[in-house]
Amino acid sequence: MKKELTKINDKIYYFAISIVILAMLMGLLWDDSYLGNMNTGFLLHAGLIFILSLSLVLYPMFDNRATRIVMITGAAAYFYTLFYLYPETWSTFIYICLIPVIAILFFDSKLFYYAIFLNSTAVSSAFVYISLTKQEKLYPFFYEDWIGHFINFLGVQILLCILYYLTYVRMQKQQAYYKEVQESERIKTAGQLAAAFAHEIRNPLTVVKGFLQLYEQDSAYDHHAKKHFSLMINELDMAEEVISQFLAVSKPNKEAVVEEVHLKENLQSVASLLASYGLMNDNKIELYVEEGCRIAANSMEFKQLCINIIKNAIEASTEGCSVIVNAKREKDKVEIQIIDRGNGMSEIEMQSLGTPFYSLKSKGTGLGLMICYNIVSKYNGKITFQSLEGEGTTVTIQFPEY
Repeated sequence: MKKELTKINDKIYYFAISIVILAMLMGLLWDDSYLGNMNTGFLLHAGLIFILSLSLVLYPMFDNRATRIVMITGAAAYFYTLFYLYPETWSTFIYICLIPVIAILFFDSKLFYYAIFLNSTAVSSAFVYISLTKQEKLYPFFYEDWIGHFINFLGVQILLCILYYLTYVRMQKQQAYYKEVQESERIKTAGQLAAAFAHEIRNPLTVVKGFLQLYEQDSAYDHHAKKHFSLMINELDMAEEVISQFLAVSKPNKEAVVEEVHLKENLQSVASLLASYGLMNDNKIELYVEEGCRIAANSMEFKQLCINIIKNAIEASTEGCSVIVNAKREKDKVEIQIIDRGNGMSEIEMQSLGTPFYSLKSKGTGLGLMICYNIVSKYNGKITFQSLEGEGTTVTIQFPEY
């Protein structure tokens, strides 16, 4: 289905750019004063149409910022060329006012600012050039009210900035909503799986484990056989732990008492608990907590959340590097950051975080992080990941301040 939609979108795109290219060619060939002479102006006009058309055709195959910069710069060069080649056509001024609209379509703030800067610089240069060279005959409409034209240009740029801001904010909200839907779907999927299978799997495991423990104590079996029994019991314990995590996701403790949680003492408690675990790989926990940080949550669940995240940070850290835990107030929220200096993650890996059974650890299940998402959501919080491959990861958790 996704491939079919992509094909449909490609067809619409190529149909649209075909119309744009046809319009540019008609502008070049239809009643053009430069057509008969084939001079520099005509060749420049034709060359810019070729470059712009080529970038439009190749864009779906090379969808990156460099291609987009070429498209915006090419479009600006094309419209400004029309402005200088055909000064008697006042509508070209309207086109150059609207050049940043192209950048809005990409929803890239850096590209938009680049387009605004490029356009403002080019228009200012055009006004200075026309004023200094005193071309009243070529640009009569400018000389009639050049201040008014410049104010109109600035007004259009400001209007485009407002339009971009409103569009960008709306897109950000939609993306945030989409991420929330994805997270809720992940939790829902895990809950459905847990409800269907957890109890049914745990019962036979308990029976098998009981008999193995009985055989392990039976003197009829030699030491070598008992080692096998011990190994099987350990594996069953691991399976039971996974099932317990599944049940924690599907049936969170709704009766947990919400209380005033002081971050400093709770984080100090978690840091003390995990200190020896970190020292196994020469990783220390550096704790920096602002005084008076408080949230409304269940203390045990908050500690469970912090233990999971900090433990992950310790395991991800390079040997000898510290895990930094910062907690501070941010307006009406309390923000906790857990920073490691490990291998980091790619964008694709971060998008899969919280998915059942997705883990970057060899023996991980991914359910611990799902429980973290569940706890954060339960207390109206927010959890985000920032990571660069080779540099480490920063986990940011926000809760409403108590």
